[in-house]
Amino acid sequence: MDEIAEQFLRFALRHKALQFGSFALKSGRISPYFFNTGVFHDAAALAQLGHFYANAIVRDAVAFDVLFGTAYKGIPLVCATALSLHREFGVNKPFAYNRKEAKTHGEGGRIVGAPLRGRVLIIDDVISAGTAAREAVAIIRNAGAQPAAVVISFDRREKGSGAASAAQELRRRFGVRVLSVADATQLTGILEADPAYALALEDFRAYRKRYAAPA
Repeated sequence: MDEIAEQFLRFALRHKALQFGSFALKSGRISPYFFNTGVFHDAAALAQLGHFYANAIVRDAVAFDVLFGTAYKGIPLVCATALSLHREFGVNKPFAYNRKEAKTHGEGGRIVGAPLRGRVLIIDDVISAGTAAREAVAIIRNAGAQPAAVVISFDRREKGSGAASAAQELRRRFGVRVLSVADATQLTGILEADPAYALALEDFRAYRKRYAAPA
């Protein structure tokens, strides 16, 4: 397994960002596991999260000019990622993020930070329906820039309304790649290696058999 993915998944398990049980999803499905970046809510956890994003970007050799965080969860993530890229790899790139609603006073507008130009790398937490990512793609293209890719923390690699996952649909409809620090297929290896997750693994496999998107 990829080292960054393994380290990230173990980090997520320690912080209980990955939990096992019975969870109702927006899709109406009952999932035996749930991933929640909202638990990374202190400085140390956010710094570590930025480390994983930065390393995933370098690992996947993504070429970009500007980082863009999707409102709202992507805002702290893009800041943490920019800091880690500079601190760990000497990559000093500008970043920006959007507001949900345009500001009508002061500088106005919906974009805060650097101008969107060239290749813009979108930073988000996860993709469920892909709404925030699609909105980000539209904002970037309307600014005359080009979306380089979307980077998320965890990809469930699960079917949406059709056979494809939300990430696959985004690529097919908009031509934008979705990269993840780790995904559900890699999580399988973590669970298989630890007897403590034996029961969770059984439910996880059954769920994946039913809902996993084709590769």
